[in-house]
Amino acid sequence: MPSSSRCPAVQPLTTAVRRAIGLSMSSVLLTVPLVGHAQDDILETDTLVVVGTALKVAAPLVETPRPVSLVEREELEERNVQRLDEAFRYRAGVLSGHYGADNDTDWLKVRGFDHSTYQDGLRIYREGFFQWLPEPYGLESVEVFKGPSSILYGEAPPGGLINAISKRPTEVRRGRVDLQVGNRDHRLLGGDVSGPLTADGDVRYRLVGLAKARDGDLDHTENERYYLAPSLAIDLGDDTTLTLLASVQKDDGVPTNPFKLPYGTVQDTPFGRVARSANFSEPDYDVNERTQSALGYELQHRLNDTWSFEQDLRYSQLDLELRSTYALFMLDGRLAARGHIHRDGEIDSWTVDNRLIGRWFTDRTENTLLLGLDHQDLELRAKEADPFPFGDPIDIFDPQYGNFTPVEESELIDRHIDKRQTGLYVQDQLRLDDRWVFLGGVRFDQAKTDNANRTSGVTQRSDDDQLSWSGGLMYLGDNGLNPYLSYTESFDPLGRVDDQGRLYEPREGKQWEAGIKFAPSGWDGYVTAALFDLEESNTLVTSPAGFQVQEGERRSRGFEIESVGYLTDNLQLTAAYAYTDARLEDDERAALIPRHQAATWLDYAFTGGVLRGLKLGGGLRYVGETVDGDIGVPHYTLVDAMASYDFAEDWRVQLNVNNLTDKEYVASCDYWCYYGESRSVIGSLSYRW
Repeated sequence: MPSSSRCPAVQPLTTAVRRAIGLSMSSVLLTVPLVGHAQDDILETDTLVVVGTALKVAAPLVETPRPVSLVEREELEERNVQRLDEAFRYRAGVLSGHYGADNDTDWLKVRGFDHSTYQDGLRIYREGFFQWLPEPYGLESVEVFKGPSSILYGEAPPGGLINAISKRPTEVRRGRVDLQVGNRDHRLLGGDVSGPLTADGDVRYRLVGLAKARDGDLDHTENERYYLAPSLAIDLGDDTTLTLLASVQKDDGVPTNPFKLPYGTVQDTPFGRVARSANFSEPDYDVNERTQSALGYELQHRLNDTWSFEQDLRYSQLDLELRSTYALFMLDGRLAARGHIHRDGEIDSWTVDNRLIGRWFTDRTENTLLLGLDHQDLELRAKEADPFPFGDPIDIFDPQYGNFTPVEESELIDRHIDKRQTGLYVQDQLRLDDRWVFLGGVRFDQAKTDNANRTSGVTQRSDDDQLSWSGGLMYLGDNGLNPYLSYTESFDPLGRVDDQGRLYEPREGKQWEAGIKFAPSGWDGYVTAALFDLEESNTLVTSPAGFQVQEGERRSRGFEIESVGYLTDNLQLTAAYAYTDARLEDDERAALIPRHQAATWLDYAFTGGVLRGLKLGGGLRYVGETVDGDIGVPHYTLVDAMASYDFAEDWRVQLNVNNLTDKEYVASCDYWCYYGESRSVIGSLSYRW
């Protein structure tokens, strides 16, 4: 059956840099009170991009000896990002689109490995086909921590983590309404209003919502989404703020199942190639209905001039009904045997993170100590089935539907999964003589997993204790050139079982990295470059039969360079390149992962004359050739373009085109092969106040 694990820096500020303190509220994972003159000195640098995912405290990106990239709201809007996996198309070391235009999962690989997904610093549980999908319209920014991240976040794959930052209440009253139309019958209506509720501004609100729909890249597929996210910020005193965050999202559709076989995609046949839009499922039977809801809060309290306390808590629930049919292997020159995925259940999860942060200063030093205790609890209750064969074989060159027998209740397995993790962590960052940054951390985790087949009465259990270490060293140069060295670790207990019903062993990762971050005074931009060596043990690979098996070690070594900056006051360049050599234990190249990736985006804003208000942008995305055993997948280059025009004070019209030439290409192969996304054309009209 298809692998469930398949489901599995930074935008600089322009003149808005001078508004850094206000903008950092949307750029950091956790905003802490900025205390003391040394911190004030940091905030006055010419180029300030503040991130929180790497350290769990607010810190300038270029003074952080860990690899992290950020995409802020302005860029999400400029490129009209519709799915989370579109956000990092122009950042180094992140691969997306390799499974095509799926409409029910976000697909990303970071430095050749899987990643975990967080929202507002708390884990989003994605267990098998139960995928929580953040809605980009409700996000202020998205950060990626590249490489092992267990030091602050506990269990995680070695690729790192994606942290989506939700929109928050604002001190200034503002709002917007958005209307979009596009090809594949794309429609969107969205609204976002926020501001103070009281005269003195101690209570603030935000309400974000949308309705959107679009047909999938495959014939007879579609998805509709409804999203609502209210939030409320309350100043309980001069030193205490409570922010309440809630959301509900409902998706209804026919899943875009992109699984195709090498035969007819990268391999020639007597009947030509399989059509990019060919659908091998059962459109009138297959369904993807997902409802996800969350309620939580963020509490920030300053105890005194040295210490502050923060607590984040969230309860979330995900209900899923999924029926998805796929081609498994060829029976002859035209007919493929099919399998089916059936999931019907829900996930309930609690996550809480407590942090005590101390900051103190001497004439030569600035020290930030982070003490944390977090807990994660997940319960999955579901009925599942993976019947094979399912229905009659299908002609991949002329699909006909309806020749199948629906899954009966008696075929369903009652699956219960319980995962609990408690972690205690300590991190200290020491800044010496405004020249050296020393970073060290240690974390202890206890993770327990019960995976029960209630139908057969068999339960697989794991109880894992893990000690994770991290360290970093950076030198801050007068010319803005900051070299660094870092080491991080990860562990990842897997709640899934293999095809024999046995629980997988925890995956473990470790990474060494050496790099340079460059942000000279007077330039609104940055350049980062890094060499990394990332290794995972107990890795998962796809077997020749299409199942996930655990085999030995996997290693990824590479080089990344990334830059975002203004060449002139009006001309901005984003550029990224990554070389990634991902290999399995037998020294074979890992499937899916290209050795070379490059992307560049250039945009120009007209500020005078008759063209004032016009902005033009365009980008190139290159993905090098990949392999799957002895199967080669050619490289490809895609072109993106945008144009926007601000008129009548508060109005903007915008056009975005991705894959401008409508290039037909195979994005990757890993037993199955996947066509890349076809051309996307979306026109937008927005009114803002």
